Amino acid sequence: MANRERKKLEKSLKPHWVWAIAFGSAIGWGAFVLPTDWIDQAGPIGVIIGILLGAALMMIIGVSYGFLIEKFPVTGGEFAYAYIGFGRLFAFIAGWFLTLGYICIVALNASALALLAKFLFPDLVRTGNMYTVAGYEVSIIQIAIASIALILFAILNIRGASFSGKTQFVFSIILILGITLLGVGAIFADGPSLSNVTPAFNPDQTAIASILTILAIAPFAYVGFDNIPQAAEEFEFEPKKAFGLIIWSLLAAGIAYSAMILITASSIPWQNLLAQIQETQSVWGTGDAIESYMGRAGVFIIAAAVCMGIFTGLNGFYISASRLTFAMGRARILPNMFRQLHPKHNTPYVGILFTMAICLIAPWFGRQALLWVVDMSSTGVAIAYFFCTATAYKFFRWSDKQPARGYADVVAPGKKFLSLIGMLSAIGFLVLLLLPWSPASLGTESYIALGIWILIGIVFYLFNSGRYNSIDRKELNYLILEKEEIE
Repeated sequence: MANRERKKLEKSLKPHWVWAIAFGSAIGWGAFVLPTDWIDQAGPIGVIIGILLGAALMMIIGVSYGFLIEKFPVTGGEFAYAYIGFGRLFAFIAGWFLTLGYICIVALNASALALLAKFLFPDLVRTGNMYTVAGYEVSIIQIAIASIALILFAILNIRGASFSGKTQFVFSIILILGITLLGVGAIFADGPSLSNVTPAFNPDQTAIASILTILAIAPFAYVGFDNIPQAAEEFEFEPKKAFGLIIWSLLAAGIAYSAMILITASSIPWQNLLAQIQETQSVWGTGDAIESYMGRAGVFIIAAAVCMGIFTGLNGFYISASRLTFAMGRARILPNMFRQLHPKHNTPYVGILFTMAICLIAPWFGRQALLWVVDMSSTGVAIAYFFCTATAYKFFRWSDKQPARGYADVVAPGKKFLSLIGMLSAIGFLVLLLLPWSPASLGTESYIALGIWILIGIVFYLFNSGRYNSIDRKELNYLILEKEEIE
């Protein structure tokens, strides 16, 4: 009977807070730091088309999420869904790869804060340069900035979900205001022009290849909307509202990404901008683009927006990583400490501290080394998307003439078709990332990092699989889903 202990999280999250968790996490630092990198790969219009197509595919995948959140409003998200659809082993695989994605993004957000400091205060940040990793100078100041941010947001999250939700909403509103001011400046200032956006695509490759290059990173660009199912157990509103929150968060994120691409590319001819970045070895091309037409005032605005993006990313993915490891601990596939809740704040503090501890290692490897894990985290997220959509596909029937099998009792041909499209999209993302001849294939370093994470996962599973697999099915249903039978 000891196994039946199932600790619960408090219901304290309001709808607009949950929307902010999804939107702010999906935007993060990427919309402000990566535009010039993406433009270099695909050209401005190639990026915008790829980003918006990615948002559309995420919305299709969101149909499956909305259905499963309404039916199973428990923390754990894709871990729980993979368990429902495919059993214990695949639940661990989905949860483990998604944990990888979340932790990588926490680390990347912290490193983006150090990058911002290096752009704004280059002389200060160069103080204490210690060594170089892949051409990137690592200084003790950068390490300190990233580490302090990681520690502060760990403390913020331990204090409670409602506190995190309120601050996330404030950060998101300031972020939107920042993008709006940059856009207004681009419209009325001298210099920016839509003619600077040409050529629309990367002239070194076909338009289709340019779009596919960006589409392949859609799981990374929009990871964050799936923070909603991780927080489902803490909703103080009806779970059926989750689907609308997913759609609105993805729509807002797609518009924000596209706006920043257009603002950056229209500032000066984009090929000249890229040449200037290469010549000056600038650490932040988007900041250079904004400074070209708004001066230091523009730098201040985009710096404030970047800070908000970083803060929303840190906050949102701390929430998700800790809830996911809590759910896996509650299912007894991770060590018992992960299912412990803070005695005062009732938060999964061990998962928060675990995420912080791993991420505190990252700043010592420099920014370039961290970028190697971006595609790797996209792989983890795409795997999680597959299990969610595939489970939803199993739930739906094409017609009432099709016999119900197990829990496949919902006649919804439209939703079944969309879940099929979502499933194929997730497979497509994996193909683009993992096949060597793909325009968006992983680099060697990313493959190595992915292999290391798989080996660590095997070790974790072997140490805990005996207990996990010995739990009675009804009991495990209760631990993961809070119900003994899957209806």
